[in-house]
Amino acid sequence: MEEIKVFCPATIANVSCGFDVLGLALDSVGDEMVVRKIPEKEIRITKIIGQDLPLETEKNVSGVAGLALLEKSDYEGGFEIEIDKRIKPGSGIGSSAASSAGAVWAMNELLGRPFSKLELVQFAMEGEKLASDVAHADNVAPAIYGGFTLVRSYAPLDIVPIPTPDELFATVIHPQIEIKTSDSRKILKTTISLEKGIKQWGNLGGLVAGLFQNDYDLIGRSLEDHIVEPIRSILIPAFDDIKTNAMDAGALGCGISGSGPSIFALSQGENTAQNVAKSMEETYQTIGVPFDIHISKVNIHGVKKLG
Repeated sequence: MEEIKVFCPATIANVSCGFDVLGLALDSVGDEMVVRKIPEKEIRITKIIGQDLPLETEKNVSGVAGLALLEKSDYEGGFEIEIDKRIKPGSGIGSSAASSAGAVWAMNELLGRPFSKLELVQFAMEGEKLASDVAHADNVAPAIYGGFTLVRSYAPLDIVPIPTPDELFATVIHPQIEIKTSDSRKILKTTISLEKGIKQWGNLGGLVAGLFQNDYDLIGRSLEDHIVEPIRSILIPAFDDIKTNAMDAGALGCGISGSGPSIFALSQGENTAQNVAKSMEETYQTIGVPFDIHISKVNIHGVKKLG
């Protein structure tokens, strides 16, 4: 193969109780990317449509992630990248992660898969470092592995795939404002109380157990964030109203997607997810905030080849 076209999924990171360690991939929204081999040992970004992003390799997350892979590869050539950017930067659903993960996954396919998924996550994390100053994996891991993933450890990097119940759907509303991940991280406290930590660890364990056991009630009880949401939610218009109305519409739980401003809800069944979407729409229509909304099954494959 000399060229490949791929779908690069949007992702929900943190999933309420798993700050920087938990994430899931979406199926209905993502970027598309074409990657092809070139004889020169370099990464070239030749076209970006959909968003105004830099073509310079060192200033683009896909370029930086690709350079990290190329540095570890025996391949004597390089790659050319075209991006159809459908995830808006600063949306809170893994825009930079989609570009980073898609680039390295596609390159690995063209080279005959010399690198493991864990290694691809490490390369993609370099793109995340460029975007947010922190090489976090909670978005790129599910983008590459698919489904839910847990980052058990960063040093050494240890990714644990988690099974996804068949009837689990996500609803995501994206208010048309931008919150940069780097700015959103700056407002967080660097210490927490033991009491809050215990609550958070219990919820994270409960959510992982609920996913393994297909226990939707346990999943719902565990979707609580005692540490990050109380701080970041003040940046998001009508967050409390969105959450209350989503729960009234039948959502299992509702929280901030990544660093925001997107808000996600998880539901059992597509009909409930549609009802949750309607409640979110009505809330923002009332206060006059423009938005995008997505309803999606959890994407269990991650980045995938198109065509």
